[in-house]
This record gives sequence, C-alpha cells and structure tokens, in this order.
Amino acid sequence: MPKTILTVDDSQSIRQMMRFTLSQQGYQVIEAADGVEALEKMKGASIDLVFTDLNMPRMDGLDLIRKLRAGGTNRNLPIVMLTTESQEVKKAEGKSAGATGWIVKPFRPEQLLQVTTRLLGS
Repeated sequence: MPKTILTVDDSQSIRQMMRFTLSQQGYQVIEAADGVEALEKMKGASIDLVFTDLNMPRMDGLDLIRKLRAGGTNRNLPIVMLTTESQEVKKAEGKSAGATGWIVKPFRPEQLLQVTTRLLGS
C-alpha cells in the first residue's frame, strides 16, 4: 500500500508540482490549501507525512503543526515546513511548534524526494 502524503500550501502551482513529483514515485498525495482544510482532510485518513507552507490564510503552518501535535495522536508524524522564510527565528519557531524539518522555497523536486525518502524510509 502506498504511503500517503498531505501537502498544505495556498499556492495551487506549488501543490501541483509536489503532487506530480511525489506521485511519480508511487506516493498517494492529498492536497489542502490551508491548515483548516488540512485538518478536515486528515479526519479518518492515514497520513504518513505532511509538508506545510508557513504563511497561509485561515490557519498558518505553525498553528497547523501545533494542532496536529496537541494531544499526542500525531506525535510521530513527520511534518516538514515548506516556505520562503529562512530566518533562524522562524526555523526555531517551527521546531518549537513540532516541525520535523524545514525546506526553503524555491526548492528542487530532488530535494523534496530526498527528504521524503529520509523520513519515510522508502
């Protein structure tokens, strides 16, 4: 059964590029435009990895991570921030919220696959 990855970004073109790159490697991809939609799509779904943007409408990436980590049900779920922000302060905020890793946009498809393989071991 293929691993399922949730991509959360308000940019449709970023989500499309991620879906194309990941699905070519056999991953199932679920897309959400912001944190609110991501939480909805996670209900009842078995997600193996989350890539989330930082700056999004309705619910940003940090709040999404905090909500996913609350209660401990997603304690071991790898969550990677995918953002244009590269300041150490923002990275520290992400780590404090529970982010597993950080990729700065623009990124190369190979980078996305390297991180995915490292985190999912496939």
